[in-house]
Amino acid sequence: MGEVVTRTLTGWGLTMPSTAEVMSVFDADEIAAALADPGIRGVLARGAGRSYGDAAQNGGGLVFDLMGRTSFDIADDGSVIAYAGVVLGDLIPQLLARGRFLPVTPGTRYITVGGAIAADVHGKNHHRDGAFGDHVRWLELITADGTLHHVARDGSFDEQRIFYSTLGGMGLTGVILRACFDTIPSPTSAVCVDTERFNDLDSLMASMVAGDDNYRYSVAWIDGTAKGAKLGRGVLTRGDHAEPAQTSGQKATVVPTGAAPRFASPSIPLSPLNRLTIGLFNEAYFRRAPKNRAGEIQGLTSFFYPLDVLAGWNRVYGPGGFLQYQFAVPDADSDVVRTALERLGAIGAPSFLSVLKRFGPGRLRSPLSFPIQGWTLAIDVPTRVDGLAEVLDDLDELVLAAGGRLYLAKDSRMTPRTLERGYPQLDEFRAVRADLDPRGVFTSDLARRLQL
Repeated sequence: MGEVVTRTLTGWGLTMPSTAEVMSVFDADEIAAALADPGIRGVLARGAGRSYGDAAQNGGGLVFDLMGRTSFDIADDGSVIAYAGVVLGDLIPQLLARGRFLPVTPGTRYITVGGAIAADVHGKNHHRDGAFGDHVRWLELITADGTLHHVARDGSFDEQRIFYSTLGGMGLTGVILRACFDTIPSPTSAVCVDTERFNDLDSLMASMVAGDDNYRYSVAWIDGTAKGAKLGRGVLTRGDHAEPAQTSGQKATVVPTGAAPRFASPSIPLSPLNRLTIGLFNEAYFRRAPKNRAGEIQGLTSFFYPLDVLAGWNRVYGPGGFLQYQFAVPDADSDVVRTALERLGAIGAPSFLSVLKRFGPGRLRSPLSFPIQGWTLAIDVPTRVDGLAEVLDDLDELVLAAGGRLYLAKDSRMTPRTLERGYPQLDEFRAVRADLDPRGVFTSDLARRLQL
C-alpha cells in the first residue's frame, strides 16, 4: 500500500481548500485493497489538480494520487496506451518524434491523461476534432467493488454505458487506470498561424463562424475591460500544424515538454491585478497584436500553452484566488456572449484572460460532457469583486434559458438546480453511477455540493 499523508488540497482557482488523506497508488491491486475499506467520506482519484474548483478534492475522505505510475506506449499507428497519471506534456516530445500530436489539448500541458478523460477536455479544435473523449478507444476502470473493467467505445451495451459516463464524469464512476487514445498528424513541431485584430465583437464572431471550415485551431482573446463600441474587441489566432516547407528558414519556439516552467510566480499577500493594471495590460496586448498577419510560424508552447511558462501563475490573483466562469450556448443565442461581457464590465470585474472559442457538435452519449454546438466563453475573474455573485447568478439564468450550460471542470459556484437544468441527461449518469457504486464510495467536494 502506498504512503498516506494528510494534505490540504485546492483547485487551480485556490478558492475552496479542504483537507484529505492522500494515498499514492500504483496498480489495480493497491486500489482494490484500499476500496475494501473506503471510510465514511469516500474516495476520489486525483491527477495534477488543474480543475479550477473543488472537483478533485474530497474533504475528510481519501484521495488517490495517481501520478506515480507514468509509463506509456505509442503504437505504429500513433495510438497511445497510457496510465492515468501520465502528464500530457511528457507525451508530446515522443509523439512529435513520430510525426504525431495530441488529438485535443487544453490551455495547459500539465494535466494528466486521467484528468483529460474525467473532464472530457476541449481545445482550440473542437469545431473540427471534438473533445478528448472523442479520441479515446478504450479505458480500464476500477469500480467501487474493486473490479477492473475494460470498457470500449465499440464494446457491448453495458460497456458503452460505463465508457460514455466516464467521459466527463469527473472521476465519479471509478478510478481510471489506463486508457488508449488516438493522435493526429503533426509533420513538424510548429504551427502556421494567421492573426487578425478586431475592434468589436460582432466582426470578430462573424469571422470566427466564416473560418470554421478553414482552420483546425481557432481561438480569440477578448479584451474584458473594453466597453461601448469597443466591447468584445479582440485578437483572433487560427492555424494548423506546419508543414516542413513552411518552417524552412524560420525559427519556432522549442518543443514543449513535461519539464518545469522557466519562471515561477511567488505567493503574494496582495494581488497586483486590478481594473487599472489589467486595463493597461489589455490595451497594450491589443495594440501589440498585428492587424492582419498570415503564415507566421509559432512554436507549440507559444500557440497552445503561453501561460505554462510561468509556474503557479494562479497565485498572481492573491490569497483570495479567482474563478473561471465558462459557459457554452448554441449558435442562435450568441448574444449571451455580449451580455456576459457587458454585465461583468459594468461591475468592473477585471479580466486579462477572456477566451472565446467555437464548439462543433457535442457528444450526446456522454451525459456530463460539456461542449454543445455553438460558442464557449471563459473569463477569469478575481473572487473579491463587489457584486460578482449576483451578476454571475443572473448570467446563469441567461445561459440556461438559451439551452446552455456551465463547465464542471471550471466550476466553483454552481447549484444542484443549475446542474440539472444545464445537463438534461443527468439522470442517465446517476443511473449508471448507482449501478456501479450503490454505496456512493466515489465522491468529491463537487459531488456533494451538486448532489451528484
